[in-house]
Amino acid sequence: MKVISAVLLSIAATASEAFAPSGPAFTRSISNTVANTSIQINPNMPALANTATPFTSTSLRMAFESPEEVELDMEERMEKSIDTVKKNLITIRTGRASASILDLIKVDYYGASTPLNQVASVSVANSQQLSVSPYDKSSLGDIERAIVESNLGLTPNNDGDLIRINIPAITEDRRKELMKNCKSLGEDGKVAIRNIRRDGVEVVKKMEKASDIGEDESKGAQDKIQKLTDQYVKEIDTLIAAKEKDVMTV
Repeated sequence: MKVISAVLLSIAATASEAFAPSGPAFTRSISNTVANTSIQINPNMPALANTATPFTSTSLRMAFESPEEVELDMEERMEKSIDTVKKNLITIRTGRASASILDLIKVDYYGASTPLNQVASVSVANSQQLSVSPYDKSSLGDIERAIVESNLGLTPNNDGDLIRINIPAITEDRRKELMKNCKSLGEDGKVAIRNIRRDGVEVVKKMEKASDIGEDESKGAQDKIQKLTDQYVKEIDTLIAAKEKDVMTV
């Protein structure tokens, strides 16, 4: 039996070598959000310090058969970058109670980092107060700690049954600081979009260099990638402008 097993293993190895793909493969490293870019947060920005969603990088290897596939992939990645900007803008409070400002808070629930909205219901008691009611009363302390450590500048009041959070009015100086935070998040998003464009253009140029596509097709693909870039950069500008208006509204 050992001899037979050895022979079968030898045959399998030979077949693997015989049918292994050869020739150039155009690959690139992609990220689920933004390649090789991490969000940079000023430590003096308490509204963002521990809650902002980073532009993380998860590398994969993927071959592209055509420029159209590259363009589709670029668009998908840019959409994810826009989603990250939206999530981070939610964490910037405006002086009015909104349950969404707690969306990115994670609670240490039985040793697992769990989103707050999965361990408790968050409701708006009035224009200046949020109410957090845990599904498991034993987690009240963990939820309170998570809110304090989020650096959102909120003070939770734990009455043993639920947590109330009073939303303090924002001073003019604080509004200006939040405006800077908005611009910073917007710039991070734009850098992320441009990094994705760089990846796509690089892949298309490699295809042209290997004579898989012609010069005209290469130029056309690069132009489309640039148009996608301009489109998503403009979308970020629109998001930031809307948030800044919200922040400055008393």
